[in-house]
Amino acid sequence: MGVLSSLYTGVSGLSAQGEALGVIGDNIANANTVGFKASRAEFNDLVSKSLKGILGGNQIGRGVKIGAVNPILIQGNVDATEKATDLAISGNGYFILRGSDGESFTRDGSFHFDKDGFLVSNDNQRVQGFLADEKGNIVNRLSDIKFPRALVPAKETTLIRMDLNLDSRIGKDQMKTFDPKDPHSTSNYSTGIEMYDSQGNKHLLTMFFNKVADRTWEYHGMVDGKEVVGGPEDGLAEVVRGKITFTVDGKLDTETQEYSNFNFTGGAQPNQQVKIDFGDSITTDKGKGLDGTKQYGRESDLISWSQDGSAAGTITNLSFNDEGVLTALYSNGQTQDLAQIALANFENPEALFKVGNNRLKEARDSGPPSPGKPNRGGRGKLYAKSLERSTVDMALEFVNLMQNQRAFQANAKTITTTDQLLAEIINLKR
Repeated sequence: MGVLSSLYTGVSGLSAQGEALGVIGDNIANANTVGFKASRAEFNDLVSKSLKGILGGNQIGRGVKIGAVNPILIQGNVDATEKATDLAISGNGYFILRGSDGESFTRDGSFHFDKDGFLVSNDNQRVQGFLADEKGNIVNRLSDIKFPRALVPAKETTLIRMDLNLDSRIGKDQMKTFDPKDPHSTSNYSTGIEMYDSQGNKHLLTMFFNKVADRTWEYHGMVDGKEVVGGPEDGLAEVVRGKITFTVDGKLDTETQEYSNFNFTGGAQPNQQVKIDFGDSITTDKGKGLDGTKQYGRESDLISWSQDGSAAGTITNLSFNDEGVLTALYSNGQTQDLAQIALANFENPEALFKVGNNRLKEARDSGPPSPGKPNRGGRGKLYAKSLERSTVDMALEFVNLMQNQRAFQANAKTITTTDQLLAEIINLKR
């Protein structure tokens, strides 16, 4: 009977519109959920009743059903925050998480470090990334990102680089014979630099320079005698000595290190090997003599210096950059890259399966994840101290809510009208 058919058609409309209202309600409820993607209910009509069989045409619809609920994968707004472990993805990709239920994925980058030092999500899933080796180079080794050890070991100095100008105007009458017992008065120029032994103890190395001939200088490096094995108690001890020469146009020609005795007290590594480098020498290093120490007609001066040692240090700060690299700053002034956040791409991300807590899992139709570094291979860029907001448009959701509400009411009216017609049919017997 056609009347009963319209009754079931109305019921299908109520069911479908009710489900659509549920989707809209879920969107509105998640308007402030970090990384949330709004969904849309899509309707399909049911198989129609044909009045002429396979000839086609003259068909009466049987109602409607929810065909699919698909997420709208558009980019959400990226808002700045003050939390160092907040991350936002701009573009494609998902953060990779691992926990008790295996691997999952999320766009929610509100992370923190747990009591065990692991970088985790708000439901304690461990964030995955590419770890760095001992030298701070990021390698393709996907693992949990963990807070590093609090104390980094000391590193002894092995190279000291000095960039000076030594005054070429010093004549023979101004040349002095160096006396280790009175170095300041018997040198043409002196300057102090810092270095470290194997235990991270800092030592002041005073370098004394004496012009001994045209374009030829000697240097003597001395430290406090109490800091050197066998050194004097009330004076300086010589730990390094050598000679440098220059070309006629003041460029660095040769550099030789004739004596080295870096034997510090306190149980440090004996016979510490330290190279004094004055620059890109022409003869010694086969260079051009342009980079480093020169001999020009101006006052002797230390332009710059550096050394590769450091004291032991503790972490004072952790931060991510816009490539997702986690960098630690230590109290000794050193910085080191620890890990880089990994992102995963999918061929069909709309088919990912929601498991709650802002997480998704791989599904049959989504395809397998393709993990890699941010901003490569079609993966999005990361923003540090930022979060991606929900893509829910409240104005649009309320418009859709009213449309579906009216559709629900109209389907309800179909049922009440059909009921009235059935009542008329029953009254025909009276």
